[in-house]
Amino acid sequence: MSGFGTRLVSLTRKEFRQLLRDRSNLAIGILLPMVLILIFGYGMSLDVKNAPVAVVLEDSSPTAHEAIAGLQLSPTIAPVLLGSMHDAEALMRERKVDGIVRVPADFSRALAAGNARVQLIVHGADAGRATIIQAYVSTALAQSALGQADRGAAAPFAGLVTVEQRMWFNAANTSTWYLVPGLIVLIMTLIGAFLTALVMAREWERGTLEALFVTPVRPVEILLAKIIPYFAVGMLGLALCLLAARFLFAVPMVGSLFAVVLSSMLYLVVAVSLGLVISSVTRNQFLASQVALIATFMPSMMLSGFLFDLRNVPTAVRVIGHVLPATYFMDLIKTLFLAGDVWPLIWRNCAVLAAYAVGLLLLARVVTRKSLD
Repeated sequence: MSGFGTRLVSLTRKEFRQLLRDRSNLAIGILLPMVLILIFGYGMSLDVKNAPVAVVLEDSSPTAHEAIAGLQLSPTIAPVLLGSMHDAEALMRERKVDGIVRVPADFSRALAAGNARVQLIVHGADAGRATIIQAYVSTALAQSALGQADRGAAAPFAGLVTVEQRMWFNAANTSTWYLVPGLIVLIMTLIGAFLTALVMAREWERGTLEALFVTPVRPVEILLAKIIPYFAVGMLGLALCLLAARFLFAVPMVGSLFAVVLSSMLYLVVAVSLGLVISSVTRNQFLASQVALIATFMPSMMLSGFLFDLRNVPTAVRVIGHVLPATYFMDLIKTLFLAGDVWPLIWRNCAVLAAYAVGLLLLARVVTRKSLD
């Protein structure tokens, strides 16, 4: 074995031993990803369930009761029957209900005349939730009207067109399928950038790197020895995410496992290289952790498309989002999980990640010098 290979194996063995010896590293690399998977997978949801909606029946006829039957049977709405709009408005102000459905006193007569109306009022403080509840209530009322139409009753407020709905790429219609693949991006970022920056900076503080500088080892060997162990930890985190997605949350993987692993490996190299750059520049654990958090983890969560569609944000924010490598990996991983092997998108985004990896590795080599300046 050449001198380069011998030194690299020795340094890598040292890094693995140090990684296994330091329990805080293992906690961040293995335990924290599992905690994130459980919190985001089980505790975070963009779906609306059991939304409390006040129902004011000013018309007590059987026809009016049939009109709201869909609300009572809906699994997403928890109707609260009230006798007056005054009581309903009081509950709305106290945020005890998210909406009000008002069936006017002349509903039965208007229905017979063909111009029946039902009033829907939704609490608009949370615009996204309000839109979802509005859609749920409208759908439930339409189902009640269609049921009346099937029994021969007039149902003018249901409309004259029946819409047959089908949702592509998320047949379960649940936000879990949308969120869980994105967790892979966050965990790869956490392990790659945050953990690597923290550990490398710790060695600067302890003087370990100073001891290495007086040996024949070269900066590229130090960098490779740092990359290999945390790359392995990152791949372990990927395996945990894939197992959790499949067996805990039943998220399908429509695309190929090969493409998922390949894109994850590329992004992990990007994240680890970015962590090395941050640690080499800061050389301080606290500063490195703050920079890594602000420059990698938070943007990956907020600006990569994990929570918000970048097409719906201002242009300046969208431009910043498309500068982040996490955005391209997020697009890749969600497409692979839910849509399948869309090869033009896969090759394009993988090429972008590969360019980021090469550029950041070169930058890490430049900023990592055998000097104490």
